[in-house]
Amino acid sequence: MVAAVLPWGGGSPAWIEVPEKSKSAFMELKRRKVHRYVIFKIDDRREEIVVEKTGAPGESYDDFTASLPADDCRYAVYDLDFVSDDNCRKSKIFFISWSPSVSRIRAKTIYAVSRNQFRHELDGVHFEIQATDPDDMDLEVLRGRANRT
Repeated sequence: MVAAVLPWGGGSPAWIEVPEKSKSAFMELKRRKVHRYVIFKIDDRREEIVVEKTGAPGESYDDFTASLPADDCRYAVYDLDFVSDDNCRKSKIFFISWSPSVSRIRAKTIYAVSRNQFRHELDGVHFEIQATDPDDMDLEVLRGRANRT
């Protein structure tokens, strides 16, 4: 288990663990294509990054974006299948840090501070996107990034 040290409250560090169950959900998406997406949240005690929701392989990008809260932060991974500019079928995994502008400052801070540590636990991510509104992670934005490789 890897933890991020977060500085608040009386100088005592808070730890946010990345349990094996969360890493396993990502590996199921990456290796076995069991999920189209995985949405992670920091639990209410701010101790672990847990799986909040997984999307079945047949779910759409609209299903994924509709699963993100409009007023709270989340991490997500999305497996984008697409046809490249040279007409090849490809798949790229995106790590999305969702931090809507209307979310609480404390939540934004917690997610921002722990993002890099968590992101590096997910070996095999091709692209990272930080989004504060839906336009930042529009499907065409993802396709454009994926096609540049």
